[in-house]
Amino acid sequence: MSEPAPEPDAVPPSAAAPALARVVGVPGAVFMGLGSILGTGVFVSVGIAAGVAGPSVVLAILFAGLVATFNGLSSAQLAASHPVSGGTYEYGYRYLTPTLGFLAGWLFLCAKSASAATAALGCAGYLLHAAGLAGSYPQRVGLGLVALVALTLLVAGGIGRSSRVNALVVSLTLVALGAFVVAGFPQALERGAEHLAGVWPPAKGWRALLEASALMFVAFTGYGRIATLGEEVAEPRRTIPRAIVAALLGSALVYAAVAGVALAAAGSAAVAGATQGAAAPLEVVARGFGVPGVAPLVALGAVSAMLGVLLNLILGLSRVVLAMARRRDLPARLGVVDPLRASPRAAVFLVGAIVAGLVATGDVKATWSFSAFTVLVYYALTNLAALRLAPEDRRFPRAVSVLGLASCLGLAFWVDPRAWGAGLGLLALGLAWRGAWRRWGAGRVEALVEELDHTIGQPGEVEDC
Repeated sequence: MSEPAPEPDAVPPSAAAPALARVVGVPGAVFMGLGSILGTGVFVSVGIAAGVAGPSVVLAILFAGLVATFNGLSSAQLAASHPVSGGTYEYGYRYLTPTLGFLAGWLFLCAKSASAATAALGCAGYLLHAAGLAGSYPQRVGLGLVALVALTLLVAGGIGRSSRVNALVVSLTLVALGAFVVAGFPQALERGAEHLAGVWPPAKGWRALLEASALMFVAFTGYGRIATLGEEVAEPRRTIPRAIVAALLGSALVYAAVAGVALAAAGSAAVAGATQGAAAPLEVVARGFGVPGVAPLVALGAVSAMLGVLLNLILGLSRVVLAMARRRDLPARLGVVDPLRASPRAAVFLVGAIVAGLVATGDVKATWSFSAFTVLVYYALTNLAALRLAPEDRRFPRAVSVLGLASCLGLAFWVDPRAWGAGLGLLALGLAWRGAWRRWGAGRVEALVEELDHTIGQPGEVEDC
C-alpha cells in the first residue's frame, strides 16, 4: 500500500520562489481595505439587510461594525506577529492545528468567492439599471462575467498596477457616496421620524435583527484583505495594524452616514425593494432626491466600488490559494509566482474560474447569505488563533478576541438555514478533499507533472510514448 503524502505543514511557505514584492505602504494598504469594504456592502447589502430587518437595519449595521472591530483588532495583531500571505489560513497553521488552518483557508475561499460573485452581479445590476434596462438573468450574468474576466487579467499583471487602479476606484466611490449623503440629507431630516419609527424595538423581531447583523458583518470584513497581502506590504509590523484600524474607522463612518440617509429618506421597504432585480438600491433612492446628476453619479460610484471589491477579492483569494499550494493543501503549481510580474498567475486564474461559476447563479441574496455564514466561522478561527498569541506579541487585551470569537459564533447560525446548511456541507467536503489529497493526490500529481514536463522538454521521447 502506498504511503500517504506528508502533512501539508511539512512544506514551509518560503519554499516558493521567486518571492512576492513588498511594495504596498500605509496609504495603499488603507485604500485596499476601503476598496474591499466600500462596495457591495454599502451599495447592495444594506438593501438585502433592510429586507430582513426593516428599519432595525440601522442597529444591525452598528452591531456588525462592533463585531468587525473585535475581529479587526485580532487580525491586526496576528498579521503584525506573522506577516505572510494567506491570512487566517497561515495563522491557523502557526497558532492552532494544521486541520484548523486548512479549514480557515477553505472557508475563506468559499466565503469570499461568493462575495466576489455578489460584487460582480451588483456591478452588473447598477450598470443595467442606469442604462434603463430591466436587468434580466442573462444580462446580469453576462455583464458580471465581463467585469470578472477584465479584473482577473488585471490582477494577474501584478500588485503594483492593481494598487494604483484600486486607489482611483476608491476615490471615485467616496465622491459618489459624499454626493449621495449631501443630496439626501434634507429629505432624511424631513421624513426620518416616520421611516425610522420601527428601529427600536426591532420591528421584525430579534431573529431578523441578528440575521441582518450577520449579513452586514460581511460588508465590514474587507479589512482582512490587508492581512492576506502580508508579504506584499512594506514594514508589515507597523503598516498592517495601522491600515486595518484606519480602514475600519473610515468605512464605519461612511456606512453610518449613507445607510442613515437612505433609510431615513426613503424607508426600509423602498430600499429593500430596490435590491430585487436590478440590485441597485442607492441609485433608486437617489433618483427620489430630485437633485440632477446625483443618481448617475451614484450609479457610477457603485460600479467603480464593486469593481474595486471584486479586484481586492481576487487579490486576497489568489494569495490564500498561493499559501495553500505552498503547503501542498492544493496542487503545488498554484504556488508558483511569475518572476516578471511578481504575481501568482495560476492561482489568480483558478480564482477567476471559481467566481465565474458562482456568478452564473445570478442571485445576490443567495451568494451573500452563504458568504455571511462561512466568513463568520472563518473569523471565529481568527479570534481563536489570536487567543494563542504569546504575551509579547499581544497588542490588545485578550477580552477583544474572546468577544470576537463569541460574537462570530453567536451570529453564524442566524443566517438563512439553507446558507449555513450549505456551509456545513462544504466544511465536510473540504475535510474530505484534504484527506484524499494528502493520501493519494499530492505525491502522485506532482510526480505526473514532473514527468510531463520532462517529456515535453525532450521531443525525441514523445514518439516513444
